[in-house]
Amino acid sequence: MSTAVRKIRRPKLPYLLLLPAVATVLLAMGYPLVRQCIMAFQQFSLAQQFGAEPDFVGLDNFVSVLTDSGFWLVLGRSVVFCAACAALTMLIGVAGAVLLTKLSKTVSFIVQTAMLLAWALPVLSSLQVFQRIFDGRSGVADWVLVQLGITGADGFNWLANPLSFFVVAGLLVIWMSVPLVLFMTYASLTQIDESMLEASMLDGATGWQQFRNIIVPTIMPVLTLVGILQVIWDLRVFTQIYILQKSSGITEQTNVLGTYIYQVGLAGGDYGVASATALIMLVLTLAITWRYVRLVTKQGDL
Repeated sequence: MSTAVRKIRRPKLPYLLLLPAVATVLLAMGYPLVRQCIMAFQQFSLAQQFGAEPDFVGLDNFVSVLTDSGFWLVLGRSVVFCAACAALTMLIGVAGAVLLTKLSKTVSFIVQTAMLLAWALPVLSSLQVFQRIFDGRSGVADWVLVQLGITGADGFNWLANPLSFFVVAGLLVIWMSVPLVLFMTYASLTQIDESMLEASMLDGATGWQQFRNIIVPTIMPVLTLVGILQVIWDLRVFTQIYILQKSSGITEQTNVLGTYIYQVGLAGGDYGVASATALIMLVLTLAITWRYVRLVTKQGDL
């Protein structure tokens, strides 16, 4: 009797069904990424856009970026802005989700509907609303501060100062990000076994102890996923900063990585250096993503 183990034939249909999606992703993202990697090692400017042959410059573009003090200033500004927005988004989103579990079904439904509408609102529409709120001539924010008796608030131009500029930009980014954190956290909270919470109450646990020792460990995989995605999104923010810069008149002091790459590449015409900067940003993003992939892999092995 043969001891050879017959190989189990795996069905091919699932792989065939995946082919259209994989091919679409490769065409939509693969070619631009490969093209960007090639340009990062070339001298590619406006002349090359009109047909001139690009010159291979090796690592010169990366050296140019990494030795530019302006890049490190933008990187530091982007990291601080990202960390502040992501932390506040997670804090507000998780707190809102916990609050939803304490509300009646009717009130909870109304709040979730409002959050869904805020999340579904296009970026440019949200930008217009925030520009009206913080307008230096007729903005609601200035009017409220004046009513509170704060001196110097009347006619204050929020977008003319880098610090207040990022306050407005941060509020906008947080406003558009909180609903997703709230929804995902609330969905995970509804899956917690109520018997665990009831048992802890019988043992004399306070609400904070329940949250710290039972709720947070239970929903930690969801919090980890949402938190990492939030950091990635906030690190790559572009549209909100770019549009606000158009209204502010200050650009260099308010650049983040996304707008910096745009100005070096499309506005400045140095596509080689811009591609190198984009690849550095990609490596940073992948480093953050890899942390999540490792966490998922470890959980899958349990």
